[in-house]
Amino acid sequence: MTHSRVKITVLKRVDPSIIFNGDVPSRPNGEKYEICTALEDGQEFIVDADNSSRCPLGFCNWAWMDLFKEYLTIRGGGDFYPWLERGTAIACCSDGIRPVSFKLERLDE
Repeated sequence: MTHSRVKITVLKRVDPSIIFNGDVPSRPNGEKYEICTALEDGQEFIVDADNSSRCPLGFCNWAWMDLFKEYLTIRGGGDFYPWLERGTAIACCSDGIRPVSFKLERLDE
C-alpha cells in the first residue's frame, strides 16, 4: 500500500480564558494555565511517507497521539467527505484546558 506525505498545520491555539469565561483554573503549584506554548498558530509540519508513524520533530507528542487516527486515514488515501474536502481532516488535541486545532492535508495523490 502506498502512503502519502501529510502536511499538518496548527490552525488555532485556544486561550483558556475563553473556555472558562475568564476564570482560568490553576495548576497544582498555583500558576494559572495559559495558552499552549508547545506550538504556534500557523506552524506547519510535513510528515514523509517513510516516517509515517513517528511524531514529527518539534510537534507535541500528546497532540500527535490525539490526531493520529485522522492522520492514518489521510495518509492512506481515505477521506472525511462529504464533511470536508477530499484529502483533508480537522482534528484537535484532547487538552480540555488549552486545546489546539489542526488541519491535515494529503500532499501526494
